[in-house]
Amino acid sequence: MSDAREIRANLVLSQLDEHSPYGGVVPEIAARAHLEHLDGLVAAALREAGLGFEDLNGVAATLGPGLIGGVLVGAMTGKAIAAARGLPFVAVNHLEGHALTARLTDGLEFPYLLLLVSGGHCQLLAVERVGRYRRYGGTIDDAVGEAFDKTAKLLGLGYPGGPAVERAAAVGDPARFALPRPMKGRPGCDFSFSGLKTAVRSRVEKLGALSPQDRDDLAAGFQAAVAEVLADRTTAALQRFAAETGRPGPLVVAGGVAANAGIRARLAQVAEMAGTRLVAPPARLCTDNAAMIAWAGLERLRLGQRDPLSARARPRWPLDELSPPAGAHRESAA
Repeated sequence: MSDAREIRANLVLSQLDEHSPYGGVVPEIAARAHLEHLDGLVAAALREAGLGFEDLNGVAATLGPGLIGGVLVGAMTGKAIAAARGLPFVAVNHLEGHALTARLTDGLEFPYLLLLVSGGHCQLLAVERVGRYRRYGGTIDDAVGEAFDKTAKLLGLGYPGGPAVERAAAVGDPARFALPRPMKGRPGCDFSFSGLKTAVRSRVEKLGALSPQDRDDLAAGFQAAVAEVLADRTTAALQRFAAETGRPGPLVVAGGVAANAGIRARLAQVAEMAGTRLVAPPARLCTDNAAMIAWAGLERLRLGQRDPLSARARPRWPLDELSPPAGAHRESAA
């Protein structure tokens, strides 16, 4: 099995048009779209890569966490290919895909500190090796990506909220509105974004009809507050990581929110002040994608790990409690 780190194909079929009218992902629509398009995407990916099924060493599929309908469609497709071709199957935790992407893009060695920021997750973890993640802190309410989406909806900026808020913030004044920085300066590494979202709602209600400048300034103020909170909590985590490992980093940021240029810039400052560097995958590999799941599967296959086809999908699967899904057992590859 080659040690090369080359992405041969990484196709993404957007469902934004289907979900935009609802202001968020509708689970049934998502699952139906997966069912309708997945076989064609697999065939197209093989064509782009110049490969056939006979060239594969194994099959990896996400078994969670996530909206269970879409997860089930992907899991059953992966299992069917593995069964039909007699290939080893690897059940991948979606969050582990994000956690290991920096090893695909930058060849990063263990250990490193991970800030995982997405629509459903906001965590700081020490990444010690494949399958071993120690959580330093997480959100006690909203995930940061969820807060972006809700703020965008409050401001009438549309869906998906993250890119919409970032675009508005780029031309707004972050100092116009005084917004809170929840948990800043508190002991530990936990996050909270519910109070910030509530503060934005309060400002919107007081202003009444929002002008374009109001929207841009509120977006800028919100994004600046998020960046400051992430910087503060990450600084605390870097200090703990350094105390435990004897090294200051590196710091990795992953997940959909990691595509935000303003947040990346602030985290780069945090890393520099801590005497380390920030590793951020290209934006196209921050949002959910097939390449990160394939890479996580490859990492596990190289360690001789495989999963039975009886492994079950699960909507919740904490990364710091990483273990096979219920009913599954890690096996050594023959």
